[in-house]
Amino acid sequence: MFDVIIIGGGAAGFFTAIHIAELRPELKIAILERGKEVLGKVKVSGGGRCNVTHAEFDPYELVKNYPRGEKELLGPFHSYASGDTVAFFEQRGIKLKIESDGRMFPVSDSSQTIIDCFLNEADRLGIRVLRHSAVTNIDPLNNKDSKTKGWKLTTIKHTYECQKLVFATGSNPKIWKMLEGLGHKIETAVPSLFTFNCKDQRISGIPGVSTYADVEVFENKLADSKITMRLKSQSSKKPLLSSDGPVLITHWGLSGPAILRLSAWGARLLSDMSYRFKIRVNWLPEYSFEGALSLLKEIKEVEAKKTVLRTKAVDVPRRLWINLVAASGISKTDKWADMNNRILEVLAAELTECELKIDGKSTFKEEFVTAGGVDLKEINFKTFESKILPNTYFAGEVINVDAITGGFNFQNAWTGGYMVAKAISNS
Repeated sequence: MFDVIIIGGGAAGFFTAIHIAELRPELKIAILERGKEVLGKVKVSGGGRCNVTHAEFDPYELVKNYPRGEKELLGPFHSYASGDTVAFFEQRGIKLKIESDGRMFPVSDSSQTIIDCFLNEADRLGIRVLRHSAVTNIDPLNNKDSKTKGWKLTTIKHTYECQKLVFATGSNPKIWKMLEGLGHKIETAVPSLFTFNCKDQRISGIPGVSTYADVEVFENKLADSKITMRLKSQSSKKPLLSSDGPVLITHWGLSGPAILRLSAWGARLLSDMSYRFKIRVNWLPEYSFEGALSLLKEIKEVEAKKTVLRTKAVDVPRRLWINLVAASGISKTDKWADMNNRILEVLAAELTECELKIDGKSTFKEEFVTAGGVDLKEINFKTFESKILPNTYFAGEVINVDAITGGFNFQNAWTGGYMVAKAISNS
């Protein structure tokens, strides 16, 4: 019989176990991991460097990075947030550094530093780590008055009993199905961080080009993907989603922070559309169509004798400018003096209202994140305890919380693990 069993040997599971053991060293604690290795996601995070958290220390700002969980995490972040994470690792001799975009990594630039820290702490604190222990069944242990006293867990090897049970299983469909069988509502999982697949001549042949842009998502009915004139009807259509930030052109389509934010906030909506939709990109976010058209007319007067292609009159990467000029029907030898109002309108639309057809998605690196999990209404966020199942707690992505890239998903794991540990130590 264990006092606490934690299902899941990942970031949330280890963090929870370590904090429980520090607060209540007399408790017998075990981590059940289904695989041969623990902390697999920690290993690949941040390209093998482990993006531990983000340098956003204000809880009110921190929660804005969670498409699902923003409201629920505000209270917990007042108890344990990014600053506490930094302190946890520094107390164990691991210094973190802040990169220009706010992401925080160990100074060693190696995820193994974090893995070794967790394994050493688990060993020091006497936490049992049981590998090859996939859970196949979960049953309540009832006492005479039929109230749940604890839990009986059947694994592929053994049977274990515990008084307190913590689910730190990430996006594990088998565990979600078990929880559903025990009475919890599970929000169906859909991908949350992904890039957009797009085959279009305007972004073809220029992978690696990155620029700041505004991006809006529309239903697939918006317009034909090749702009030949500006349609007045388009301006009346409201976007389903919008974002701004760096957009990266890749071999398969579009990525970068602006695209990843859209994928996170629109996870369920884009899934419902089978990842087939239109986007409108303003490559000149400081200009509207009218402003860009006025600018192009001014350039025509000043640069009349120069070719349009070689001038690159606006602040977009040269390779993108060449593609957009070609898409506007302008040849390599056409001069600004040759541009009539209709052609200038087409070019202004390509620059500020560039419509691209998205046809599918690709996983963002190894950091696969899903939206879905245990319904947030069924969790007490003061303790991360189940409102349905007594003596049962949740930490990490097993619940319907997810974040944009940048260390925020790990912060959810650290915060949830701390809150669970505090609740169990006080019970």
